[in-house]
Amino acid sequence: MQMKSFFKVSAIASALSLTLVGCGGDINLKSDVDNSVGDTVINNPEPVDNGGNLDSLPGIPNTAMSTIVSTALGFDVQVQTIEGNITEDTTLVATLGNKPVMYALKGQVTVGLSSTGSSNSSAKSGVQKSSLAANGATLTIEPGAVLFGQSGKDYLVIQRNSKIMAEGTKAKPIVFTSLADVQGEETAAGQWGGVVILGNAPSNKCPTDGSECALQVEGVEEGAVFGGTDWEDNSGVLKYVVVKYAGYELSTDNELNGITFGGVGSGTTVDYIQIHSNADDGIEFFGGAVDLKHVVLTGNQDDSLDIDNGYRGRIQHVFIQHDKNSGKANRGIEADNDGKHPDKEPMSMPTITNITIMGNNYKGDDRDSEGIYLREGVGAHIYNAVVTGTSEMGECLELEGGKTSSVTVDNANNGNITFQNSIIACSNGENFKNAKANQDTNDTSDDTVLLDVEQWFLSEESNGVSTSLLIDADGMPDSNSPLVAEGAGQNVANTVDPWFDEVHYVGALDGSNDWRQGWAFGFGGGEVTASAPVEGCPAGTTAISPIDGATTTCEISGTITSDITLTANNIYALNGAVFVGHDKADSATLTIESGTTIFGRNGKDYLVVSRDSKIEANGTASAPITFTSSEDLKGEATHAGQWGGIVLLGNAKSNKCPTDGSECALQVEGVEEGAVFGGTNDEDSSGTLRYVVVKHAGYELSTDNELNGITFGAIGSGTKVEYIQIHDNADDGVEFFGGTVNLKYVVLTDNQDDSVDWDNGYRGNMQYVLVRQNPENGETNRGIEADNDGKIANKKPQSNPTIANVTIIGNDYKGDDKDSEGIYLREGTKAHLYNFVVTGSAGMGECFEIEGGKTSSVTVDQAKSGETVISNSVFACSENFKDSYANQDTADKSDDVVLLNAADWVLNSNENNSTATGKSDVVNGIYTLDATTPKTFTNNTFFDNADHIGAVSESNDWTAGWTVGLE
Repeated sequence: MQMKSFFKVSAIASALSLTLVGCGGDINLKSDVDNSVGDTVINNPEPVDNGGNLDSLPGIPNTAMSTIVSTALGFDVQVQTIEGNITEDTTLVATLGNKPVMYALKGQVTVGLSSTGSSNSSAKSGVQKSSLAANGATLTIEPGAVLFGQSGKDYLVIQRNSKIMAEGTKAKPIVFTSLADVQGEETAAGQWGGVVILGNAPSNKCPTDGSECALQVEGVEEGAVFGGTDWEDNSGVLKYVVVKYAGYELSTDNELNGITFGGVGSGTTVDYIQIHSNADDGIEFFGGAVDLKHVVLTGNQDDSLDIDNGYRGRIQHVFIQHDKNSGKANRGIEADNDGKHPDKEPMSMPTITNITIMGNNYKGDDRDSEGIYLREGVGAHIYNAVVTGTSEMGECLELEGGKTSSVTVDNANNGNITFQNSIIACSNGENFKNAKANQDTNDTSDDTVLLDVEQWFLSEESNGVSTSLLIDADGMPDSNSPLVAEGAGQNVANTVDPWFDEVHYVGALDGSNDWRQGWAFGFGGGEVTASAPVEGCPAGTTAISPIDGATTTCEISGTITSDITLTANNIYALNGAVFVGHDKADSATLTIESGTTIFGRNGKDYLVVSRDSKIEANGTASAPITFTSSEDLKGEATHAGQWGGIVLLGNAKSNKCPTDGSECALQVEGVEEGAVFGGTNDEDSSGTLRYVVVKHAGYELSTDNELNGITFGAIGSGTKVEYIQIHDNADDGVEFFGGTVNLKYVVLTDNQDDSVDWDNGYRGNMQYVLVRQNPENGETNRGIEADNDGKIANKKPQSNPTIANVTIIGNDYKGDDKDSEGIYLREGTKAHLYNFVVTGSAGMGECFEIEGGKTSSVTVDQAKSGETVISNSVFACSENFKDSYANQDTADKSDDVVLLNAADWVLNSNENNSTATGKSDVVNGIYTLDATTPKTFTNNTFFDNADHIGAVSESNDWTAGWTVGLE
């Protein structure tokens, strides 16, 4: 049978891995165990030597299904149907000779019988035996095996006293999935049932009168019971196991989870498991004490981790991500003890450490995307946790209240609930939801706060709130993230329990070792059938001649009105003004994969993201996203202004907005009519720019109407901007027209006008900004040119950003209308500037200046009153300071009264500022040499407490590997 090129079958291919030994080409089918990423030694059984004998396989041969699956995959596969009860030790092999074997679950497939000895079996299963062994049955599943369900009523149950031994490997994970996935058809949550494991450990639902515990598990037909007295009960092993597209509602509130653990004991081993796209919870625990490590929970539609009825296990290394496309989701963790008797024993009391929860924008009639909700008397000890998410996510940490009191609140106050070394980092304005008397009721007559959750959380000094986590779209922190900073995290292996791995970071990932890679779905593994990377151009783009003569090149034009993804295997050309969405209508999200290149061919090719639309450009240090010119891609000479640039338009405030209450719609400069910005939402989100390089852009549409490298038109603080570079732009590098967007790790090189330009009420934060003007003394102007309003200097909202750790390196350029200069504050702007290094070559102009005026100056007055400050900074220029004069910036030289002596103000009215002789005294290349003590930030969680002034230190060169032009 001919292989179909559009399917990839990693799980099956890995199961068929052949090792040639010596020159004779002997075939070795023995599984090689991959013990990387902290894996423990796996003792897999030897592969069954069935000699290609179909009769040796468990289950019933399914000829029709074998044909369907083989046709879909493009090679022969044997499918066996498994149904009824497995009452004897059974092994599901991954191959028959050299042919892959898959297993179709039919109905409720049970390993062992219930404790009553009853059976719901069908004698057709091929694995049904006449009696149950004394200690139950064991189902062993070989590495690389695939089991699938065809409907919501197909699922697997491991009864008490029986075991599942599903020991996959990193290279050969065991996959539970749906028939649609196997056939390469459209997948969705709820296409089959799930996995249920039942044990003999306690639950607080067990009888207290001494009678035997036999609790019916939810989501399963009668006879599937759990519970007992053995905390250390052993239900087997789940290791390198992926469960996808499961979940089924047997009846209202009686659903199947991805994996259900009912009274499962700590003797069970669970390590490296994933639940993906489950229709109910990812994992739910009903009592028990099973321990878990290395857990991936992605795209699940209810709670990712659900804890109930006395669960007391330990969990470490958990990555939770709600659906990336804002699909259905609820809580990252929903943790209960007992709804009717919240103080019931044994109390749910898990210990959870190193967990990352990433929420989305989902809001439904009965559930929203949220972080952690602790309720119904639960206890919990949580360490090294981080909760984050998008701007429309619900609350990130909540504790349940009650009508007059709350056992959950009592647990928080008496130490039964603790958080340590944890960070809440949500951009939704609701990091915390207080415990109130009327919580979860329609009675609003009493909204008494029983527990101020934020105050309680932050009363533990090791906890914190952050606005800049510096993690990528898959939760991996970079080297500058506070999650992996020196001293981050608590080593619970030493302080809590040696069962836990030694760690020195917060969250699931340490920034370098991605333990998900190679086995988890979405991380290079866990696939059965999946489309290969799309060949050709995505829908919404048009193929044109390859720009480099080889790579598929796709053209984008007009207005994008539905979500589109630009994949990294193609190159993309902008044709004219490309808009993402119309203004506040037909909104869309433009997603750009890491490593993607987009180019323009002339100055009228540019990208505009309209209000209410988004750009999600998530590059990486090793694969940044690049916007550049066609000349650059063709290897021709490059220069500034060869294409347009990027324009982001948002709904935040600008002081150019009307004051009469009418809607704000300000035309942005450099762009055709209809590109408008402005509003009232300072927390607005226009998406993400991360590891994005913009080169050779900037275009003058008309006099004083130019495109910058990136224009931020009233962009709100919900937008993430980290690791961006603007290189060789014909106008400003970045310009802000109002708004509150925050930036971190910014490189601005060889730009021909101002590197940073703000106007009209910009009030964001910036940290780590490197400005280097052209080292060949090419055209340039100021490192920072800062305005509020040219006509009404104190117009509200007033420009007042806070900026730290900036290095400005000027050159000798002197032109007819501009020179190389450092910082110029004018037109009523305020500013809080810290940890600056301003320097340049000998012919550079002034390094610091504040605008004067005919008789007075709002800008000067604000400096004198302390509303503008600069501290912990060093200046090393031939002309460090230029005074503020009455005749400044006018042709009238009749009045040269000095309104502000700049040197005196900087060095004597501010703290910890100094001067140096020249550039070589303060920087070595781009690295800071000056030893000025940096400012310490205590009240703004956006800022790091850097150990240096300036943008870059030699010990932490965050520019390395992704920027251009800094060699």
